[in-house]
Amino acid sequence: MQGKIIKGIAGFYYVHTGEHIYECKAKGSFRKDNVKPLVGDDCEIQIVDEEKKTGNIINLLERKNSIIRPNVANVDQALVIFASVKPEPNYNLLDRFLILMRQHDIDCIIAFNKTDLADEDRLEQIKTAYGDCEHKLVFTSAKKNMGIEELEKLLKGKTTTVAGPSGVGKSTIINLLQSEKVVETGEISLKIDRGKHTTRHSELIALGKDSYIVDTPGFSSLSLFDIEKEELKDYYPEFGKYENGCRFDNCIHRDEPVCGVKEAFKNGLISSIRYENYIQLLTECENTKKRY
Repeated sequence: MQGKIIKGIAGFYYVHTGEHIYECKAKGSFRKDNVKPLVGDDCEIQIVDEEKKTGNIINLLERKNSIIRPNVANVDQALVIFASVKPEPNYNLLDRFLILMRQHDIDCIIAFNKTDLADEDRLEQIKTAYGDCEHKLVFTSAKKNMGIEELEKLLKGKTTTVAGPSGVGKSTIINLLQSEKVVETGEISLKIDRGKHTTRHSELIALGKDSYIVDTPGFSSLSLFDIEKEELKDYYPEFGKYENGCRFDNCIHRDEPVCGVKEAFKNGLISSIRYENYIQLLTECENTKKRY
């Protein structure tokens, strides 16, 4: 029988087969081969007790991809949620997440929540900064159920990892997305939410046939991974249209005397939020390389 791992706790893996959820252990050869099953893995299981819904994972199917933070496999896209206000959006942290997803070649949806609390200036600031960065931009209000239907359409038929810092309404949005859609809610709560596990784990939630979201712990910081300073500009796609104005082919858009990107920034064609974040991260890349 085939299924998808939706959660792993203390050596037990919970596998959703489309109709039921089985509590499984991984066969010993996985440990011997240094292979760790991940949330999101498609797998083959052998039933041990049909009545108790227990089994063993006997094979992991080939992964499409896997990412470290959050530690999940076979992700089609990422949904990153920030608040428009309360708390103030940390745009630098958002850029780090977008870079991390682009490193894994994973498309990203950016959702700014609590738009009912934000004024027009704030919403326009966000549109200017992230409306031209090749990611889908969605404005939501979990409190007023705004934008949730748009998110549902974007998530349909895909496995989406959902991430964001604490306090932005991520859990509320996830609850709205899965409202009346979770398969066998009672079975999940009996098997997984036992009350004795206090550590937050990544959890894959079925929204419907072939539609899953991966709920992950909130994050407050992200490091840049293995990026050369000359490569960083490629993670800011809106820079590309202005690079033909650069004198040097290897221009990093900071110190060079003739730079189309700097000129576009000065003329308001590139968001100050994005450009200033780029300069901060560029400095971080340089300092990281110096330490090593």
